[in-house]
Amino acid sequence: MSDNIYDLLVIGGGINGAGIARDAAGRGAKVCLVEKDDLASHTSSSSTKLVHGGLRYLEHYEFRLVRESLIERERLLKSAPHIIWPLRFVLPHDKGLRPKWMLRLGLFLYDNLGGRKLLPATTTVSLREGAHASFLQDRLTHGFEYSDCWVEDSRLVVLNCMDAKERGADIRTRTECTGLERGKDAWAATLKDASGGEQSITARAVVNAAGPWVDAVLGKANPAATHQNLRLVKGSHLIFPKLFEGDHCYIFQNKDNRIIFAIPYEGEFTLVGTTDQGFKGDPSGIDISAEESAYLCDAANEYLATTITPNDAVSSYAGVRPLYDDKSANNSTVTRDYVFELDTKDAQENTAPPILSIFGGKITTFRKLAEHALAKLGGLGGEAWTQDAVLPGGGFDPSHVNAFMDECAARYGFLPRAMIHRLVRAYGLRIHAVLDEAQSLDDLGEHMGGDLYARELEYLAAHEFAHSAEDVLWRRSKLKLHLDDAAQAKVAAWFEARGAAAA
Repeated sequence: MSDNIYDLLVIGGGINGAGIARDAAGRGAKVCLVEKDDLASHTSSSSTKLVHGGLRYLEHYEFRLVRESLIERERLLKSAPHIIWPLRFVLPHDKGLRPKWMLRLGLFLYDNLGGRKLLPATTTVSLREGAHASFLQDRLTHGFEYSDCWVEDSRLVVLNCMDAKERGADIRTRTECTGLERGKDAWAATLKDASGGEQSITARAVVNAAGPWVDAVLGKANPAATHQNLRLVKGSHLIFPKLFEGDHCYIFQNKDNRIIFAIPYEGEFTLVGTTDQGFKGDPSGIDISAEESAYLCDAANEYLATTITPNDAVSSYAGVRPLYDDKSANNSTVTRDYVFELDTKDAQENTAPPILSIFGGKITTFRKLAEHALAKLGGLGGEAWTQDAVLPGGGFDPSHVNAFMDECAARYGFLPRAMIHRLVRAYGLRIHAVLDEAQSLDDLGEHMGGDLYARELEYLAAHEFAHSAEDVLWRRSKLKLHLDDAAQAKVAAWFEARGAAAA
C-alpha cells in the first residue's frame, strides 16, 4: 500500500481514539491517528482518574453500563498494574440522605454484578475510630468501605498509542484534520501539522473520536447536515495539600444527589472533585470557575471536621465531557454510556465509505468501546484480541508491584527509593528502557530538578510522543506539582534546544 493510503483514519487522540487505533492495528489494519494537540490534552487528562463501575449509575438503572465497567475494571488492572491500582473508598452514611438499606443494596450489586475476583468486597466501617474520627464531623458514625481503582488517565492514553505504534500504526500528534471529502471508495483527508505543512491521505473508513469537537468533525465530513448530538458537561477539580492520612479515599453524598470524591493524590496532596455543569463555547484551555470552586469546598465541608476554602487549593484542572445528548433535564443524569453514529450513505443515499462518530464513554470502558466500534465498522479484518493483552510496561501480577519495586531498588541501588517508586508507577517493566543500563546518577544526564533527569526526557521524547515541557510535566507525569519554577523552566529549555537541533 502507498504510504498515504490507510484502512482507518482515527481523528482524536483521547482514550477512545487511542484504544480504537491500538485494537485496529493489532488486527493488521493500516491505521493513522491524528490529534490536533498532544495526546490526552483535553477530556482524557481531566478526569477524576478512576477506573470504576460508577456506583451512582445504579440509581439511574444503568445496569449494563455498570456491569461492563466492573468487568473491564479488573481486566484493565491486570493489563497495566503500574498505572492502575486498587483503592478503598469510604462512603459515610449521612442521615437525611440515602438510607442505609439503599447503600447496602447498591454496594451488594456493585460487588457482584461484574464477577469481582481481584478486589476485596465491601465492609462496614466505624467512622469514630482512627483517622476517620479526626477527619470527619462527629455526626458521621458509620459507613461502608468498598473497592475501585485509580488510573493515571493521560498515561493510559499514551500507552495505548505506544502499543498501536509498535503494531504498525502511524500516530501523529499536533496534526489537525482540516478537511474530509468522501469519495466512492475512500475518504480523502487533509492533514495540517504544527509547522503549517499539509498532506493529503486516503482512508477506507474514518473514526470520529474528537471528543468535544465530534460535531465539528462531522461538519467537515458532511457540511450540508446539522450536527447537534453533543452535550458538553464541564467537570472541575481542586488539589489541596494533603487533607488526611491514609491511602483510602472518601466519597461524599451531596444534598443535590450528586457525589464528590476526596482522593490521596501524588503523595503530598488530596484531589477533590468533580462538578457537573453544562458548558457552551470553546472547550480548549478551560479553567475551574469561582462558582465550581465554592461548590466543591461547600460540598466537602458538609463532611470535614475542618473547613477548606478555594484559597487553600494549590492547583486545579477542568475539562468537558462530550456526552450524548439524551435530553436529560439534569447534567448529572445524562448517560455516561457511549453512543455510536455510523454513517455509510452519501448525499444520494448510495453506499459510501463509513464514518463512525463516538459520543460519551468512560475511561473504564474504552477497551470494550474499541471492540464495539470495530465491529460496527466491519471489513477491517482480524479478530478481537485485547481482552487479555497487556499495555507497555505491564505484564506482571498486580499483587506483585511492591516486590517489583524491591527488585528495581536492588538493581538500581544508586536511586532514591522515592524515585524508584515514581518510575515503576509510571513505566512498569519499561523502567529498564528508561534507565538504559545506568550505573550511577551521572549516567542519567543533566539534572532537571527533583528526581527528573535528561535520560527520562530522552525516553519520553523518543517513545511517548512528548514534545514540550507541558507534555511531560502535566500529562506524562504530574511533576508540575513537585518541581519549582526554575526546574520547570529547565525542562522547557531542554525541549526548545531539542527542537532547534532537529530543525
